[in-house]
Parts: sequence; structure tokens; C-alpha cells
Amino acid sequence: MMPRPTPAVRSLPERYCVAIKARPRPKAAPRVGFVSLGCPKALVDSEQILTRLRAEGYDISPSYGDADVVVVNTCGFIDSAVEESLDAIGEALQENGKVIVTGCLGAKGSVVKEEHPQVLAVTGPHATDEVMAAIHEHLPKPHDPYVDLVPPQGIKLTPRHYAYLKISEGCNHRCTFCIIPSMRGDLVSRPVGDVLQEAEHLVRAGVKELLVISQDTSAYGVDVKYRTGFFKGRPVRTRMTELVSALSEFGVWVRLHYVYPYPHVDEVIPLMAEGKLLPYLDVPFQHASPRILKRMRRPASAENNLARIRGWRQICPDITIRSTFIVGFPGETEEEFESLLDFLDEAKLDRVGCFAYSPVEGAAANELDGAVPEEVKEERRQRFMERQAAISEKRLARKVGSEIDVLIDGAEGSDAIGRSAGDAPEIDGVVYVADAAELPPGTLVRVRVVAADTHDLHAELVPAS
Repeated sequence: MMPRPTPAVRSLPERYCVAIKARPRPKAAPRVGFVSLGCPKALVDSEQILTRLRAEGYDISPSYGDADVVVVNTCGFIDSAVEESLDAIGEALQENGKVIVTGCLGAKGSVVKEEHPQVLAVTGPHATDEVMAAIHEHLPKPHDPYVDLVPPQGIKLTPRHYAYLKISEGCNHRCTFCIIPSMRGDLVSRPVGDVLQEAEHLVRAGVKELLVISQDTSAYGVDVKYRTGFFKGRPVRTRMTELVSALSEFGVWVRLHYVYPYPHVDEVIPLMAEGKLLPYLDVPFQHASPRILKRMRRPASAENNLARIRGWRQICPDITIRSTFIVGFPGETEEEFESLLDFLDEAKLDRVGCFAYSPVEGAAANELDGAVPEEVKEERRQRFMERQAAISEKRLARKVGSEIDVLIDGAEGSDAIGRSAGDAPEIDGVVYVADAAELPPGTLVRVRVVAADTHDLHAELVPAS
């Protein structure tokens, strides 16, 4: 963990805070500091920029003081993220003075320039070319690029054994609480061959888990009418089912995030039952009331989600279902909130996050009537999480006595800390493996679950036969 106030690379959550080890370079090599904030999609943007920097011969500075210029990749989704990003820009300006801003906050008009007029340049998200152009203008690249020193998988901010694989940019939906499309644009799917090529490089570099992300993973390929692409001369359709089926052939864990409950999502459940994909599905349901979902303009709002969940579990009993919800949305009545609690009781989701509705500048929901008082929103959020905590505890207790595979992430005292198929990094629980601290990160082990609490499991190694 790099000491503040001079981090060179920072992201949220903090464990991604790294100082990229500098290789021996000519003294004249220009140096760039980097601060990365926000979600995994922004993290991938940062990785792409860092990869280009290293490919062109730049060094990555471990401190503000040693950097010739600092890039800040911002988040602008909610007010607290905007404040965090503006603070990070101000810190970089104070410590260094030469700052280039990119990311979602850069897409929100003149917010950055109004707060920090002295920044050198501002771009929006997924703007690698624009960021590089700004760096070239203020810090010309070296004459002799070190392309051969850049690993094929690029520069990663995640631990060596897992990586996020972004398959598309933007979103075609217009949810009233969200401004992502105004910042990142409409859906643009990456060529399927490029995605598979990146995945292959990652696996060859030692990645044991690929986390598939986008704004709407289940919509992959819609914009190109699911056209056929190619990977190593083999035709592969630009569609979620065909993509993840091809990813499963690399022999590593494949985890799906941000999947909307469209009917064709049912096609990937048999792949999970067959062990080709992790039996894990991250589905942002957001609410259970049809009226509130309609006010949110949520896609697939007319689907019978309870019936779909039951169907998924019939095909793959071990599936872990994760979701997020918003309480206190404008117009939400106490009766509609109670219906959401009823949904929780019946759905028995494994992993759940809940947010009290917060207005976002530029969101259409700001114009809706029926604002819910702040104290009511918070009270509902607490009731929601208490209800879900009891469900989570019961779901995890069912695993006691079973044997599961665990991917080791690190150690704490004498225990190894890892994750099961039901645990995504940073957002879900962990598995504590007793007396196994010597296991290196990235090790896949078989364990027996001996205890469970509200969020985590406790296990012991299964002796080799």
C-alpha cells in the first residue's frame, strides 16, 4: 500500500493501489504518474492507457514528485464519486502541477474545468487515444519505444491471478437514475476475436480467473446484429452465449457480471451446470415493483424474475445469484417497499447490495414526483439489509460440511484467504482456509467448509488422496 499523500496509482477499492515497479531506463525517459478511480470498467481503461504508455517507452512514476505529468482517471456516477474525483485532481495539482484528466467525470461538461481550471486537458471515458495525444503534447514520447518490453496482456492493476475482461462500451438503455449513456455513449461491442485474443494473452500470463464485464453483458453483439467474427480462423458469433462458451475453453474460471435477465440468458445456465462457467450470475434487478421498475425504465422489467430464478436453480442448483437494488426511488410507497422485501424472501438471493436512492445531476429521475425523505430512505435501506443478512446467513450455512474449490488471494495471520465460485473479488465474501498462509496467490485448492457466518466461509484443506 503506497503512503499518501503521493500515490502514483490509486483506484477504488484501495487494494488496487499499486506502484508499478520501474524497470531500468535511460535517465531521459519521461515519467507519468497515474491515479485510477472508479469501477472495474474504468480500471480496464486505466490498464489500456498504462499499456500504451509503457509500449511507447514512458516510465510510470511511483510518486507525484518524480512524475513529469499526472493522469487522473475519474469517476462521476454519484455525488460522492464526483467529490472523490475532484479531490484527487486537486491533490495531484497541488503535489505536481501538471495534470491530465480522463474518465466519466470528464464527460460531465465543464465540471472539472470549473473546479480546476489549471488542468492541462480533460477527456471522457474510454478515450485512450485522446489521453495519449494530450500526453504527447505536454510530454513528448521517447524516440526509441520499448514495445518488446510490454507483456502481451498489457499492464494490469489487479493481482496477477485474476483480471477483468471488458467486452463492450456504453449502453443502449436509458434508466432514469443513470447517466452512464450520456458519459460513455451507446453500446459498442468489441470484436469477438479481439476479446478472445486478450483472454488468451491473460491466461498465458498466469490469470486463473476472467471476470467478464460491460455495462450490459447480455446485450453483447446487439449493435452489430450478432455478426460472425473469427478467432484463429475459427468463426465465433458476436453474442454472449458463444463468447463465454469460447472463453470456457481456456480452462480458467469465467465469471459473468452485469447480466440483465433477458430470456437468452437462460442459455448460459447449462454451461454453468456442466462446469464450463462459474455458477455465478450478477443480475442488477434494482427493484421488484412493476410500477417502480417502469419509472426507472429498467430493461426486462416485464420479466417474471422469480420464475426465471427458479428455472436457473432447477438447471444449476449450485448457482450463486448476486444482485443490487435501489430503495427510496421517487414515488416508492411503503407497500411497494414491502413487496421488495417479499421478493427477497422468495428469491433467496445469495449476494445482495442495496443503495438508498441518490439524485445524480443530469438524470431523468430528478424530474419525477414523489421524493422520499432521506430518513425514510435510510430506514428502508437498513431494513432491507437486515432482511438480506438473515437470508445470506442461511444460504451460507447450507455449505457447511461440503467440499468446494477455492482460489487463494492472500493470507491473514496463519490463514489463507480465498474465494469460492460464489465470491467475486471486492464485492462478495471470502473463504478463510485454516493454517494455509503459505499458499501463494493464484493457487486453486480443495477445501472442506467447517463454519459460516453472515458473509464468509471458514474451511480447512482437504488432504491430498
